[in-house]
Amino acid sequence: MSRIGRMPIAVPANVTVTIADGNVVTVKGPLGTLTETFNSNMKIALENGELTVTRPNDEKENRSLHGLTRALLANMVEGVTNGYTKTLEVVGVGYKVVKQGKTLQLFLGHSLVKGIPQEKFCIAEPDGVTFEVPNPNTIVIKGYNKQVVGQIAAVIRGKRPPEPYHGKGVKYSDEYIRRKAGKTGK
Repeated sequence: MSRIGRMPIAVPANVTVTIADGNVVTVKGPLGTLTETFNSNMKIALENGELTVTRPNDEKENRSLHGLTRALLANMVEGVTNGYTKTLEVVGVGYKVVKQGKTLQLFLGHSLVKGIPQEKFCIAEPDGVTFEVPNPNTIVIKGYNKQVVGQIAAVIRGKRPPEPYHGKGVKYSDEYIRRKAGKTGK
């Protein structure tokens, strides 16, 4: 049996879970609503305020889906109750972040033509995600869908990943950048 798959998921009182035909699970909580379709081999049940996932047999595919299904359900319940947060740091001279309305503008050291960036990095807030900019070098991404929050953070980081010589770029707040030694002169 999967250690993760057999653990029950406690559903808080303010969260409503609906299981429809075809393993379509809808989780509704104070922060939002998430809907996901799971593999039909997995049996999802809600009993006494706990979600449980069981598998029909020990085939390789069912074993791998067992833990995955349980983890995705747990992420859905956690997301609509507490939400998820990713914090990014912008490191570099002249690098900064500005929030205008629901749009995030990134100034990441790209060349300027007559004072206007050639490639303007603007990212709009998707549904269920909010950006916070407590200072010009920090971005806080909050949302109730773990996959969307992680994807937006990865897209922003991908605009200018940290480089190993000076450490300049966009990095996660808990990320360690392994530094390389530069050239040494005589």
